[in-house]
Amino acid sequence: MTKIFETPLYPYQRSPEQDRATPARHPAVVVGAGPIGLAAAIDCALNDIPVVVLDENDKVSWGSRAICFAKRPLEILDRLGCGDPMVVKGVQWRHGKVFFRDRQVYEFDLLPERGHKRPAFINLQQYWFEVFLYERLKALAAEGKPVEIRGGNRVVSVRPHDDHVALDVVTPEGPYSVEAEWLIACDGALSPTRSLLGLDFVGRVFEDNFLIADVIMEVDFPTERWFWFDPPFNPGQSALLHRQPDNLWRIDLQIGWNIDKDKEKQPERVIPRLKAMLGEEVDFELEWVSIYTFQCRRMEKFRHGRVLFAGDAAHQVSPFGARGANSGLQDTDNLVWKLKLVRDGLAPESLLDSYDAERVHGADENLLNSSRSTDFITPKSDVSRLFRDATLDLAARHTFARPLVNSGRLSVPCTYDISPLNGPDEAALPRRTRPGAPAPDAPLGSGWLLDRLGGRFQLLAIGTQAPDSLDVDGVKVETLRVDPNDDPSGALGERFLGTASAALYLMRPDQHVAARWRTYDEAEVRAALSKAIGRS
Repeated sequence: MTKIFETPLYPYQRSPEQDRATPARHPAVVVGAGPIGLAAAIDCALNDIPVVVLDENDKVSWGSRAICFAKRPLEILDRLGCGDPMVVKGVQWRHGKVFFRDRQVYEFDLLPERGHKRPAFINLQQYWFEVFLYERLKALAAEGKPVEIRGGNRVVSVRPHDDHVALDVVTPEGPYSVEAEWLIACDGALSPTRSLLGLDFVGRVFEDNFLIADVIMEVDFPTERWFWFDPPFNPGQSALLHRQPDNLWRIDLQIGWNIDKDKEKQPERVIPRLKAMLGEEVDFELEWVSIYTFQCRRMEKFRHGRVLFAGDAAHQVSPFGARGANSGLQDTDNLVWKLKLVRDGLAPESLLDSYDAERVHGADENLLNSSRSTDFITPKSDVSRLFRDATLDLAARHTFARPLVNSGRLSVPCTYDISPLNGPDEAALPRRTRPGAPAPDAPLGSGWLLDRLGGRFQLLAIGTQAPDSLDVDGVKVETLRVDPNDDPSGALGERFLGTASAALYLMRPDQHVAARWRTYDEAEVRAALSKAIGRS
């Protein structure tokens, strides 16, 4: 049977632009049709920003690659209109176990509180993730939304100008040129766009390698994240096991630094390692094998004039913690609504500098957590290994030591405490919903709060009054009135009110809090909105 990642989804087709005497100019061009590029294009289309996606490939990614998708990115996908198929296909999980040598040290629960529509995590192969994004993009195009994807289009030159970016593109039928008012580079860790502009990463490359294997097998292991330190089947190293859909299992094995990568990927080297882990009696089939090196790096800036970098093109983290694709989706979630306001003349171009400030902050948070995880997983001295092993021994017997065990701090959404867009705060309200924070979900009657937020500025009025709408120099704000009694579970009140009886939140299009008060004051709201769109 043909594998899904062997089937062209968007094969090369000649564009009329290839016959033009002068380059066509597009409001937005996305380079890269991976998860982040497709998400950026969908968001542009939903915001009526005409967008063209260029990718030298015509298929989804080979192998599972990114597989763990956290609750916050799933909520972003709901806003983009493609969360349901991801969750239906994906394997939901929230529990994990940590092992040291031949014994279990402890287990954990990633979503101990109730009252959320989406699970803590799903496991879903990146190729399925890309298929569902592509199907959503195709559906938007069929509805007449201004979005197009061009496979077999490789960008070979990028020339920034004051009012556009010029691109040279190579296709199977020869080269042509195109122009973009704004270029969104989502072309991965090896980003040709970044290289063509002479830009690079800063950060750390860790001296260790991990073997990834996608294994097809029918076993009765529970749907949990299992992580081993110094297991008998991989002594002195570490290992990770995750279930994926379709009887596919993801196995990561630490294999050291001084290795021959090509040799280690050969079946005759991989299969004995897997048999040592799974047992000789387990039947399995190898689907995909790769080797990765831990890297925790980012660009110094994500905005370079009219070129905006997102996802792995902007930052790299080690895979333990599921911070790569998850943070990339938060990049585009942060970017596109700002681009919309700037294009419509409703916000100054400097608003896009807040994308750089907020998402560099998010990347630094991820890099810090990822670096700490890597240092714990792969100790580089006898002293650090002694500390690591002692911590694991203590964690088996004492709960106080368990937070010190770091098998990969799993992805959580970033709060933009440093944002220049944040407005007034009411300190008596819960800290988790302060300005800069992503709104947590909560039950709301027969539905969910986040299904009613996002895509525009809103006032969330909880137990208080506010006008139906407000227009601030062309930027419209809609009011969503909510009665705390609409949620008998009390989650809404706990997350947004605390001990207060009422609150008013100014919500950004990306479902982050811009400002909050106890009651409505029009002058205060107008000032906070102006700040949230970079006018002050």
